[in-house]
Amino acid sequence: MSYSILIVDDSLPMRSVIKRTLKAAGYGNAELLEAADGKQAMELMKNNWIDMVITDYNMPVMNGLEFVKAIKKEDLSKDIPVVVVSTEGNDAKIKEFMDCGAVGYITKPFTPEAIRDLIVKILGEVNYEETLDGGDTDFDF
Repeated sequence: MSYSILIVDDSLPMRSVIKRTLKAAGYGNAELLEAADGKQAMELMKNNWIDMVITDYNMPVMNGLEFVKAIKKEDLSKDIPVVVVSTEGNDAKIKEFMDCGAVGYITKPFTPEAIRDLIVKILGEVNYEETLDGGDTDFDF
């Protein structure tokens, strides 16, 4: 099954790393949409079906926490699972995101396995035949 995953991060290189990690984790057939901040992501969500959101915390215009709060206010998006991937790894920040409706939190640096395991818990099992290079996941970001 193919999914539509929205990656929200102000860093183009980090969005590329997350896309590469998702492909290495077995989500090579997923439609991967990108936004540089929460406001841009909200606009994308108006016109695209989204199965899951992966967002950073520190972004201009609308940061990750503001973005999660905005998603959860909207009837059409309130049930979309949101995973936060951030360097902000303190317990208070994680709790704040989870209290606002995020379903997972991954601290940078991360491994493809960490992303895969969390996404499998959220979306279900991936088809491992779709992994890149035979599923080589021996790298960290």
